[in-house]
Order: sequence, then structure tokens, then C-alpha cells
Amino acid sequence: MSKKQSFLTKYIFSQDHKVVGVQYMILGLLMALVGGYLAYVFRYQLAYPNQSIPGYGVLEADKYNSAVTMHGTIMVFWVAMPILLSGFGNYLLPLMVGAKDMAFPKLNMLSFWVFFVSALTLISSFFVPEGAVGGGWTTYPPLMANPGFTGVGWGAPLWILAVALEFASMLMSGINFLTTTITMRAKGMTFFRMPLFVWMANVASLIFMFSVGPLIAGALMLLADQLFAVGFFLPEKGGDPLLFQHLFWFFGHPEVYVLLLPALGIVAEIITVFSRKSIFGYKMIIYSVLVAGVLSFLVWAHHQFVSGIDPRIAAPFGLTTILISVPFAITMFAYIASLWGGQVRFSTAMLFAISMIVEFLLGGVTGILNGATASDIYMHDTYFVVAHFHYTLFPIVFLTSFAGIYFWFPKIFGRFMNETWGKIHFWITAISANFVFLPLFFVGIAGNHRRIYDPSLFEHLKDFQYLHVISTIGLFVLIGAQVPFILNFFISMFKGKKATENPWEANTLEWQAPSPPGHGNFITDPVVHRWPYDYSLENTEKDWCPQTEAI
Repeated sequence: MSKKQSFLTKYIFSQDHKVVGVQYMILGLLMALVGGYLAYVFRYQLAYPNQSIPGYGVLEADKYNSAVTMHGTIMVFWVAMPILLSGFGNYLLPLMVGAKDMAFPKLNMLSFWVFFVSALTLISSFFVPEGAVGGGWTTYPPLMANPGFTGVGWGAPLWILAVALEFASMLMSGINFLTTTITMRAKGMTFFRMPLFVWMANVASLIFMFSVGPLIAGALMLLADQLFAVGFFLPEKGGDPLLFQHLFWFFGHPEVYVLLLPALGIVAEIITVFSRKSIFGYKMIIYSVLVAGVLSFLVWAHHQFVSGIDPRIAAPFGLTTILISVPFAITMFAYIASLWGGQVRFSTAMLFAISMIVEFLLGGVTGILNGATASDIYMHDTYFVVAHFHYTLFPIVFLTSFAGIYFWFPKIFGRFMNETWGKIHFWITAISANFVFLPLFFVGIAGNHRRIYDPSLFEHLKDFQYLHVISTIGLFVLIGAQVPFILNFFISMFKGKKATENPWEANTLEWQAPSPPGHGNFITDPVVHRWPYDYSLENTEKDWCPQTEAI
């Protein structure tokens, strides 16, 4: 008989992978509110320069830089990674492979609390006398390596410490994902019977593990320059600022795929269920993702085409940048083929999943211009780049996260979210997001540099100021659109319609556990008899039941 757990051990310092996954999701959503508020502050300044911002006041130039820097940092490292990889990964991966828990439950608990401390460290940097770091989320030297810039303040060192702790947390999660997948799969769960989300989460973890080392080294060198003026990146001391760019982007570009792959896994699970069709090209998708994982380490210098890089080096990086689009083009067209001819049910989760595919394709196509040397020289560091990566990251992070939350909410909490309010949330979010980001393409083509505090000061940008206004109004609507989601989430948690074990009639293994699953996940140890995406077979309980003969 198991020992009765207290509230602290069951919900706060829990070793249950499901509780840890929910903790990551909730903290990630809370940090999204902080990142969204920062976006509101600096977008208001861009649309209505030097006016008092409701709820903030007048935004000075240095605080503008801090708001932009911390917005980017929070959205990538404290929203996208904890929700998509550690949140959904922790909750779903053991259930999907038929395990009772993660391989290392205590390490799993530690990973969240290290992440929690990293979030507190980052937030604390707002309250030091000099304020949060303002050197851009890429923290390029010599600006960020110059002690004259950072002074005796703690904003920049706290930023580096927070990122280091966050990386440590993600490494712990990755170790758990890989070990659990390799050693704890249910009987009959071969590698090519694993759901695509499991594949994607593990490949993303591997990419992160192999890419993060150089950036950790670069961060320590940057910290030494900030605190002690050692000179790794200071030209006057014989250092090389471009070295940090190489170290940063060797991690920074693979990081895009660390976020993208779990998102693609989530979308795959949803579109197969709500189109009642098998995923098209299952093995082809897996092989494409593995190829993309290797290529992700060979494209980083396309971020440095205007930094003085030798053109003979720029050419091969332009080629690899085009090549890496091929595996993801294959994956996206496989998803579209999976929808073709299906019995599509437009649930809220399905609407968000389809929207992710559409919006991400637009972001991917515009990225080709940044990967080609000739066009990138003109587009680089303008709002065209900002529009491009928001058209990739917004669908990856937010549209996919919303799709996953609406889809697995019945499994996590045993109740449904309200579909009517969910669809209202979807349509306002999807439409307003385009009003935020689409105008920025045209502002960028007009020559608006991405870190200009007051665009109205430049004669050639005055005719395009209205586009900043449209973008900012779109952001106000986008932020307001999240109110129905927040209310729907918390009200449904307690008062939503109760869900059965498998309300969506899905085939993957997590839907055979109770809703919500108890400690140990499954009432009886599952045995897998077939590939989970075959919706040509009737979805009956015997397909997964351990007592029956193999089909």
C-alpha cells in the first residue's frame, strides 16, 4: 500500500511526470504574459513615439532596448521551450510509450525547480538599479562584452546566469526523454510504432544536447569580459567579436528546430485524429527529420552574411540553408496529404493545427530570402527579418501550444474545454496575428532597422508609420483575444464537461489510460500490437488491450 502524499509532495515537489509537465506548461504560460506585456510596451512606443504608455508611462530609449531584449529572451527560452518540449514532452512521452513514469523521476522534479529558479533569476534582473540587460537577445559583443556598457550593474550577469540555469533544466529533461524512450517502452512498442511526437521530442533533445556546449563556453567568456575585462571579444585587447557570433548561432539556429520538432509532433497527432486518416509518409517524415537534425548544424553562418564573412564561406552556408528547407517541405506536404480526402472535424484543436501549417509555410517561404546572400544583404536586421521569424515562431509556439492544450486538456484534467469559446479564441487570435506581423514585411522592405527606437525621426520611414500603428493595434487585439482562453482554461478545469478515457477516438497509447491518469498511468501494463496511425482499422479496445491476441 502506497504512502499517502501531502499536498506538497503530490503537487509542488512532485516526481510524477504528469505533474511536472503541467508545472512547466503553467509557468511557461505565465512567462508568456510577461513577454506579451513587454511586446505591448515597445510596440506602443513604435506606433506612438514618446507618448505615455497606459500602464507604464514614457518608455526611455535604454528601457526600450531592455524590453525588446527581454521579450525575445523570454519568448524563446521561457515560453517556447518549457511548453513545447518540457511541458508536453514530460506529460505525454511516458504515456505514449507505455511507461509508468520517467526513467529518473527525481531528476525530472529537479529539472523543473532549476527552471523555476532560472525564471526568478531572469525576472529579478528587472529590479536591479541599472535594470534588465538591453543588448539584444543575441547579446552580441563588443556592446555586451564592454564593461563600460554593463558598468557595475547586474542585469547582464543575471541574464547569463538565468540562461545557464534554463539550459541545465532542459538538459535534464532531454536525458530523461532519451532514457525513457530507449529503455521503458511497452511490450510491442518498436521504434517504428512510436507516435511521431515521441520521435520529434527525442530528436529535438539530441539537437539541443549537441548544440548547446559552444554557447555555454561563449557565455562564460562573455561573462569574464563583462566582469573582468578579460578580452575574449574585445578588439582593443586582441579579442574577436565575430567569434561570439559563431558560438551563438551554432546553437541559435539548431534551437529553432528544438522548438519546431515538438510542434510538428503535436500537429501530427491532432490532424490524424480529426481527419480520421493515417499519417502520410510516416517513415519518410522520420528520415527527413533526422536529416534536418544533421543539417541544422551546418547553416548557422547565414546569420552573419553582413558581418564581414568571406563570400567563399557564405556560398556553402547559403546552399545548406536552402537544403534544410527540403526535409521540412517534405514534412509539411506529408501533413497536407494526410488531410487530403479525410473526414475532417473542425474542432478547436484542429483549427489551431491547420492554422499552424498555413502560417508556418508563409514564414518558411520568406526565410528563403534571408538564406540567399544577395537578398539578405538588403533584408538583414530590418523588420523583414522580424516579420519572418515571427511568422515561424508564433505558429510554432502559440498556435501549436493552443492546439495541444485544447486536444489533451480532457486527458490532463478529465474535462473538456468549451468548444464555442475555443473557436472564438481561435478566430480572433489567428486573424489578429496577421495584422501584427504582416505589415512588418513592408516596413522592413522600406528600410526600417529592427532596433530603431523612434522611426518617425527618419524621413524615409515617415510614410510607413501607419504600418506600425496597424501592427500595434493588431497586438492589442491579439493580447485581448487571450482573455477568453484564460477564462475557458480555468473554468473548464473545474466545471467543464467530464471526459471519457478516449473522447476523440484516438489510437495513440495515452488515450487508453484513465482521464486524468493516476499514479503509474495505466491500470494494466499495455501491450502494443500495431502501428498507432492506422485509422483504416476500427478503433476498438482490443487493438491495445494486453489480454488479446495480436492483430
